[in-house]
Amino acid sequence: MAKRLSDSQKEEIIKRFFRGQTLDELSEQFNCTKLTISRNLKKKLGQEEYKLLVNKTFAEKKLRDKKEINSIRDKNKVNKNCFDSTTYPKKSINEDSFLLAQQFVEIAPLNHEIDDAKQKDLSSIPLSEIDFPKIVYMIVDNKIELETKQLKDYPEWQFLPQKELERKAIEIFFDLNVAKRFCNKEHKVIKVPNTNVFKIVAPILISRGISRIVTDGNLISL
Repeated sequence: MAKRLSDSQKEEIIKRFFRGQTLDELSEQFNCTKLTISRNLKKKLGQEEYKLLVNKTFAEKKLRDKKEINSIRDKNKVNKNCFDSTTYPKKSINEDSFLLAQQFVEIAPLNHEIDDAKQKDLSSIPLSEIDFPKIVYMIVDNKIELETKQLKDYPEWQFLPQKELERKAIEIFFDLNVAKRFCNKEHKVIKVPNTNVFKIVAPILISRGISRIVTDGNLISL
């Protein structure tokens, strides 16, 4: 069960979110899941403002990480120059071997922004590791057909590789009122009283080209 936050905690979460703290950081600080954090933020800020702030926070964090990596690289260059062999008198082979065995030099990453295919798994959580609430909600059309989208339609997942953004996904909601806000005249909200159904029908969804479930702050892989 998700942890219930007090009103004062909710206000503090909003303040820290505006100051640029990420969902991961807030989740750790308040000892609750990212779903709980994002759900409360969306209720207070609204879906659009929440997404804008998530994108802004992600961009700022990426910039900070890049600066930190560059700082480490510069520091390692200085260390390398300090230990350059030309600044020291020549030693015997045994002395050099002993010194090499005692030196530990931190190596900076060669490329901070490596676009590797395996990165997509870092953003998604396997369905087997997810504990859904007892009841969730979904949006379907008037013919009770699932409403599917591509991941590129979700602003908060735009940082994923292009190949990953082309994946089809369905979205589930933990709050009825939030689900209704995404409904139009051609759609309706249905209640899913047994969330084990997602694990049962996963092979069917995959056969239809649907390989992801988008929830409140999480991306789930089938």
